[in-house]
Amino acid sequence: MNQENPRVDLDDLDRRLIEVLRDDASLTNQALAEKVFASPPTCLRRVRRLKDIGVIRKVTAQIDRRMLGPELEAIVEITLDRQDSDALAAFEARMAGEGAVVQCWRVSPGPDFVMIVSVTDMPAYHALSQRVFAMDANVRNVRAFFAIHRSKPEYPNTRT
Repeated sequence: MNQENPRVDLDDLDRRLIEVLRDDASLTNQALAEKVFASPPTCLRRVRRLKDIGVIRKVTAQIDRRMLGPELEAIVEITLDRQDSDALAAFEARMAGEGAVVQCWRVSPGPDFVMIVSVTDMPAYHALSQRVFAMDANVRNVRAFFAIHRSKPEYPNTRT
């Protein structure tokens, strides 16, 4: 696959499979086949192909984190002093190892990164902030927004 343009050719059945699996990846192959109007062997072969070529990267469970106890979520913007490729990659690698960092996006324009952080409370956020952001000499600015209500917790099933 071309790394500069990773798009792959998908037909109508591939797109139906992706749409159904995006909504419920726990379906059995038989149930999936019924929903997309294809035979079970065809579905199995197509899903394996979608995994092999990297369209389906990972199957996960969506957890309602509120059920696990108190939670404080923050949307955090980070601006670095140096934005060369090594500095950006080093910061991304550090965030990948942080359990409290639920998502990390490199963005443009504006800050260099936007992250979703989930901790138990404000003291836990403060400790994370000190350990991860304040101790990094390349972090120039940190701006945090604390979530008070999530009105749309899931990704949409279709693109507009």
